[in-house]
Amino acid sequence: MRTAYSVETVRNAERELMARLPEGALMQRAAAGLAAACADLLGRVYGSRVVLLVGSGDNGGDALYAGARLARRGAGVTAVLLAPERAHAAGLAALRRAGGRVAAAGDGEALVEGADLVVDGIVGIGGKGGLRPDAVPLAAAAGRSRGAVVAVDLPSGVDADTGEVHGHAVRADLTVTFGTHKPGLLIDPAREHAGAVRLVDIGLELPVEPELEALQHQDVARLLPVPRAESDKYRRGVVGIAAGSARYPGAAVLAVSGALRGGAGAVRYVGPAGDAVIARYPETLVSDQGPKHAGRVQAWVVGPGAGDDAVTVAEVLAADVPVLIDADGLRLADAEVVRGRRAPTLMTPHAGEAAALLGVERGEVEGGRLTAVRELARRYGATVLLKGSTTLVADSGGGAVRVNPTGTGWLATAGSGDVLSGLGGSLLAAGLSAVDAGSVGAYLHGLAGRLSAGGAPVGAHDVADAVPEAWRNVLG
Repeated sequence: MRTAYSVETVRNAERELMARLPEGALMQRAAAGLAAACADLLGRVYGSRVVLLVGSGDNGGDALYAGARLARRGAGVTAVLLAPERAHAAGLAALRRAGGRVAAAGDGEALVEGADLVVDGIVGIGGKGGLRPDAVPLAAAAGRSRGAVVAVDLPSGVDADTGEVHGHAVRADLTVTFGTHKPGLLIDPAREHAGAVRLVDIGLELPVEPELEALQHQDVARLLPVPRAESDKYRRGVVGIAAGSARYPGAAVLAVSGALRGGAGAVRYVGPAGDAVIARYPETLVSDQGPKHAGRVQAWVVGPGAGDDAVTVAEVLAADVPVLIDADGLRLADAEVVRGRRAPTLMTPHAGEAAALLGVERGEVEGGRLTAVRELARRYGATVLLKGSTTLVADSGGGAVRVNPTGTGWLATAGSGDVLSGLGGSLLAAGLSAVDAGSVGAYLHGLAGRLSAGGAPVGAHDVADAVPEAWRNVLG
């Protein structure tokens, strides 16, 4: 599992480690890892042109020491100092001893544009509020450069703790981060600035519970519900789908398609799209008597394509089983009822729906995804899966927020969220907790999106059809 820790936690761990190490040893560890990553990216170090963008913090020191290592291997290294009087003195001396040069910030743009490699050491993980005005032209030049851009620990100008970007920020091809991932490296919009991420172990001792965690294949494989020899369709779980309307029958069909592939043994459908559902998936158990009389289920999915059917939403929420609420159901669900439920509740809004629930503009949610998902979980006393470029899953009880690493832009297609709802609901019925059902569902859904797309447009039904392949891919 990939984990990320807050700036405060990282700083505390660094202080504890530095107290046990010789002075400067921790920075040398970081610089060695940074130099190795830069050398790998360059391929041929000797004769290459490397420009260091150096601020006043420890990131600048890391860049200077790494630059000295590259200079000793024959690279032409130039440090552009944004605050010469506050540059890391020992790192600067090391660079000069290795044959590196120093340039004024005013000469930096031309140097950056002609470099084979640009190292961003402007601002460290404590930076807030975007780049200062004097650094903006250099960041812009780095964006125009033909060379690769490597960020030290975190791209300068992004918020390490939240992933927010206020103002200008460096866009890196590679971020070399030390000790642990920082939340901003895993959450958009900051994630888009980080490029590929390489983690360098510098020996930090970190708490058991992180700020964020991202499941990997092996984590998902351990959570997937696998039937045993004595299992039957009822022991595997039955999921109820209350979705669709006369206007949106397709939402019901797509939600059922996801549910059938989510690990539960049977799917019950309730709603006005029964004929469309049974025509596409004859194995579905269809009822027109409403959720109360549909028969026993271990979990419900309510809301996709529901229109204004508040009665059905209320009936489902009254059930004493886990419930996944999506789409129209989010708008129709009574917040007090959701907060008062004893069984788990999983809400799955996209940014627009989350904004409506929070009473803010959509841009505020998209720019502060971590804040938004935590606030929604707190307000509703529910687990919240915030869909988007980086899907997040937060529990109302706090703890680590799950970040899904498998998403793809091709999933931004009509009906894709309905498939995810059915898939997540089926995982709930199979016995997974709300956090696990949301994060495993998002993982499989994202992987299915990648597998089905293959770099080309796909429809929601293609994503549903690819879930079994994604499942097999995870199990190896």
